Amino acid sequence: MLKPLPDYPWDQMVPFAARARDHAGGIVDLSIGSPVDPTPEVIRRALARATDAHSYPQTAGTPELQRAIIDWYERRRGVTGLTEKDVLPTIGSKEMVALLPFMLGFGAGDTIVHPRAAYPTYSIGAAMAGADALAADDPADWPETTKLVWLNSPGNPDGRVLSVDALRTAVARARELGAVIVSDECYAELGWTDGWDARPTPSILDPRVIGQDRHNVLALYSLSKQSNMAGYRGAFAAGCADLLARVLTVRKHAGLMLPAPLQAAMVAALGDDEHVIVQRRRYQARREVLLPALVAAGFQITRSEAGLYLWATEGRPAWESIGRLAERGILAGPGPFYGDGYPRHVRFSLTATDERIAAAATRLRAG
Repeated sequence: MLKPLPDYPWDQMVPFAARARDHAGGIVDLSIGSPVDPTPEVIRRALARATDAHSYPQTAGTPELQRAIIDWYERRRGVTGLTEKDVLPTIGSKEMVALLPFMLGFGAGDTIVHPRAAYPTYSIGAAMAGADALAADDPADWPETTKLVWLNSPGNPDGRVLSVDALRTAVARARELGAVIVSDECYAELGWTDGWDARPTPSILDPRVIGQDRHNVLALYSLSKQSNMAGYRGAFAAGCADLLARVLTVRKHAGLMLPAPLQAAMVAALGDDEHVIVQRRRYQARREVLLPALVAAGFQITRSEAGLYLWATEGRPAWESIGRLAERGILAGPGPFYGDGYPRHVRFSLTATDERIAAAATRLRAG
């Protein structure tokens, strides 16, 4: 029997959003990580050129898209040796997070491990497959029943980045258990410390982590964040060819294929690094405005070395902080949405315009 799904948590934010909208200066919505900047012209032109899409698209991806993903992994992630069988486009990365346990055949009695501070869809995916979800960061805590391990680096909500050594340790433990291990890496280009502003954060597919042995190892990536393509739903998986072959078969049967014009847009996005640099600079500038204002307002920033969020606490219950922020016209994400271990944290997104970020900083400093 499938496990019941929880109510959608964001419905609880409706009264706080209403309160924030009543602010004289309008709401500053820092609760959801949805891009606000324009999709780059190079991507939009590619989409427009591909609108004569009279044939069914290729579920495995066009040869051009497969090659673009392979080339991007080598150029930007230091991952070598991938072939067309090692990559697969997906309709955004969230559907893969939600459906992968089911597509790999996991279910009752199986354990799906995910980070302690986690995007809720990891546990939802376990519930949809009828499996058990376990929040555990330490590989030593992963039980013998573990069939799938989710890593998230850089993390949502906490911006945690796993080092090459940490990734290597996680892979070794997963292999001891005979488990699949998947790293959700969709914020990889958005690193803010230790040189990560100039290069992506480490991938689980990095040869320093796994050599060339990709068995039972996958990475997920999305173009939503780095290329402002959230509305395009363009993402992909890479790694173990055997796992991807099974996923591809399920997707063929289910008709889960990325529309052909979007595949062409992804090729353009993956081939152009300049727009990613521009977008990273935008987010870095917003971070440099918002972070010190939060500190001045009494918040302590936890981790947040990469990604689109600031994970913060002012030492009071999260819902109290959410209410106090709403009075200032600011909407943030409650820590309890991301795990039971974070009752006093809130998440602030950098996905707001420069003007709205500046307004939030002014309100925070005003007290």
